[in-house]
Amino acid sequence: MTSAHAPVTLRTDQVRTRLTELTVIDVRTPGEYASGHLPGALNIPLDRIRHALPELRHAAGRGDVVFVCASGARSENAGRLLAEQGVRTATLAGGTGAWAAAGHDLERPATCDTRAGWSMERQVRFTAGALVLAGIALGLLVHPAFQILSAGIAGGLVFSALTDTCGMAAVLGRLPHNRPRAADLDAVFAALRSR
Repeated sequence: MTSAHAPVTLRTDQVRTRLTELTVIDVRTPGEYASGHLPGALNIPLDRIRHALPELRHAAGRGDVVFVCASGARSENAGRLLAEQGVRTATLAGGTGAWAAAGHDLERPATCDTRAGWSMERQVRFTAGALVLAGIALGLLVHPAFQILSAGIAGGLVFSALTDTCGMAAVLGRLPHNRPRAADLDAVFAALRSR
């Protein structure tokens, strides 16, 4: 079943020409989504995709569903998740980064303070760097054993690159500023049902 429904990867020009007929699902965190998303995209964070499966299955039955994230990795994961359930979807190659690089506009809510919304990649870089610096400083000032913290973060980053996964992003995604509110998902589900 998976191979019959493997997600298709679309280029930005393919999505742009069909944008009004596609259901675009942005799988980034609410903070990332608020900092800029494809016009008309609905936000269902990757960790909530399984919860949204009935609505996504219904939407895919009525038309094409395209997943998007910052660079394409999370949207590919979402596409694979749905493919395992027999739901046909597509992903946007390069994500919102490629969309913006191609000169296409991103929507931002009028009430959004973009200074407060950091992308998940930026949050991971900041957290990893801060932990490495803390490990080095504590190792020099308190006890050399604290340098294990820096080594652990370095090992985690190497593992993350080799497996194309990010445990730190999964943990950071659970922080309050990155979590969706129930009402937000209810509104998204209602919008999916009405399409």
